[in-house]
Amino acid sequence: MPTILKNTDIKTTLGMNILSCKTPEMCEKEIWIYFLANNLLRLLIAQSAIIYDLKPRQISFKHALQILSTYLLLEQQIDENILALIAKKTVGNRPSRMEPRAVKRRPKPYKLLMKPRAIAKEEILKNGHPKKIK
Repeated sequence: MPTILKNTDIKTTLGMNILSCKTPEMCEKEIWIYFLANNLLRLLIAQSAIIYDLKPRQISFKHALQILSTYLLLEQQIDENILALIAKKTVGNRPSRMEPRAVKRRPKPYKLLMKPRAIAKEEILKNGHPKKIK
């Protein structure tokens, strides 16, 4: 029985756990771009699996993402070399793998910005920064 990649895995691996857009329309576009990137990566993994006689689930998604990012950063064309590199890193069958449900992001010592930045700046200029709470 194949394991199903959870939404949190995709969000964390692709870096979409925090969206950078401010309007709902742009957030929707940003999510579609992440889906497009995910599908492109899955296509490369599938092509690599076919060529090197592997199952797509045997190939590391994170490794493939790192290889693709490096290729795009170096502005190299996607060719057979990238497929060979993607196929090199395989993952084993881990049926009893279990991960804790915990937040790893550490809390920040600052309050959340709950008003427009311009108003917050004016208040800082008028009153100074608030005292640090220990």
